[in-house]
Amino acid sequence: MREEIINIKNLAIGRITDVTDTHELESIRIEYLGRKGKINELLKSIEKVPIEERKEIGRLINETKQTIKIVIENKLANSKPKTKTSFDPTIPGIKPKLGHLHPTTIVINEMFEIFKHLGFSIMEGPEIETDQYNFEKLNLPKDHPARSLQDVLYIEEPEVLLRSHTSSVESRALENLKPPFRIAVAGKSFRYEKVNASNNVMFYQFQGVALQKGISMADLKGTLYYFVKSFFGKHRKIRFRCKYYPEVEPGGGLDVDCPFCKQLGCAVCKGRGWLEILGCGMIHPNILKNFGHSPKKITGFAFGMGLDRIVMDKFKIKDIRSLYNGDIKY
Repeated sequence: MREEIINIKNLAIGRITDVTDTHELESIRIEYLGRKGKINELLKSIEKVPIEERKEIGRLINETKQTIKIVIENKLANSKPKTKTSFDPTIPGIKPKLGHLHPTTIVINEMFEIFKHLGFSIMEGPEIETDQYNFEKLNLPKDHPARSLQDVLYIEEPEVLLRSHTSSVESRALENLKPPFRIAVAGKSFRYEKVNASNNVMFYQFQGVALQKGISMADLKGTLYYFVKSFFGKHRKIRFRCKYYPEVEPGGGLDVDCPFCKQLGCAVCKGRGWLEILGCGMIHPNILKNFGHSPKKITGFAFGMGLDRIVMDKFKIKDIRSLYNGDIKY
């Protein structure tokens, strides 16, 4: 519920800051602070919060209410016509326009918080990569289709490229970190794609890797189940499918029900009623050997997901291009 309250506050501040009409400002005030407004709805739902968290949630709701009220009052004060025509240099300067976080940044922060509770550390890696880390050490042979120029954007063919997935950070983690470890990565990836409502040339991915003795597919499924239920909500439907990825064995895919068409089929889910959220599986034995680990002594799992589709799901955005075309309402 904390994330919901923070999102409501951020969206309200953004709308109030951008509004230019006093009538529209009043509509926003009623929407958030009115008797049937969003703040009162939050207060009504506090009874569903565990008893030990109610005090903290109540304080957060009241702070949000006061913040929205102050921002509205400041907006009204600044919109009133000035009666003085003379300039007084002793008057304090105009407060800078408040900004707000991009939807992708909001989602990344929320996901990091979830995985931190599961013992994952945050890691970063370079966006300009080498063939070795992006492909070679990840069990992707020279003739694999993912190496084709139809997919990958090369800077200096065939060795230097824009990373096509955040799995390249997995390579660096397996090379530089001593097990046991769990890491989460969020960042940009680049591919030669036909741009449409669900695909773009530049997109964000979220990668998770765990390596330790005795870890199994059950640990992977439990981790992802916890994530989906924590992030999307307990009401969302989930399904696992067997799927091939050269980086994992066995491999799988995780889907959630499409929120745009209620599983009836639409352009976003490509008529399937399900949104493919991520690919996952147990780290391939060949990869473990590439980094000096014995598959008989240690195992690991990895998963990678497209962040943009998750952002679209959370904020009900139907076209991926809206995230990066400069439309400030997002």
